Amino acid sequence: MKGRSVLDQMRAICLALPDTKETLTWGQPHFRVGEKIFAGCGEEKGRVVIGFKLDMDHADAIIQDPRFWRAPYVGHKGWVSMDANAVDDWDEVRPLVLESYRLIAPRRTVAKLDGGAVPAAPKVSQKKGAKAARKTAKTTAKKTAKKTASKAAKTSRGRRS
Repeated sequence: MKGRSVLDQMRAICLALPDTKETLTWGQPHFRVGEKIFAGCGEEKGRVVIGFKLDMDHADAIIQDPRFWRAPYVGHKGWVSMDANAVDDWDEVRPLVLESYRLIAPRRTVAKLDGGAVPAAPKVSQKKGAKAARKTAKTTAKKTAKKTASKAAKTSRGRRS
């Protein structure tokens, strides 16, 4: 790790991604896409570490390497810590941070990264769409009928003949 600091290296990687910012969270620098953390940098048990989220299968595999371990509190969700002093090549870290970003970022933001259009939402057939609309209308009608009946009962109890 020559030249730039760990934090400078993480800034260069993280802040180059769309809609990202650096925040101080729990007294340590973290990188967010929107309001969600996708990477961090700090100290853990006296050593400088970086952290990011990976797909669970990838996280399970990577912790076999002694430079990596499950992050405290959130490791069971795929978050991994890495000994920053063991980084020889930051080009090895970049795809790990990018994986985390893709897991955390909204679809629209990932589309910006990919330089393409936002992936279309899955299409619902007209038949299914119409069925869902009828079901919603039916549910709303039932709720309205219950409220009306309840109000009518309360009003009739209060009247004197």
